[in-house]
Amino acid sequence: MLWPMLAIALGFLGVAVLSVLALRVFLEVRRLSGQVASASRRITEASGDLERAAADLAGAARREGSLRT
Repeated sequence: MLWPMLAIALGFLGVAVLSVLALRVFLEVRRLSGQVASASRRITEASGDLERAAADLAGAARREGSLRT
């Protein structure tokens, strides 16, 4: 009778440990997804800034070229 009870207790303990580890993984995935979303927003903003700067530079180069002709 001791061995079956020990097996059940160890099985329950194993499930409890796996549950705690699964919860930790879930929380880290949520934190990582938040960081990825934040980085994605910053990259989008930076690409918009880069496009505006390139358009301004192209316009300045066009104006400079038209002044020389």
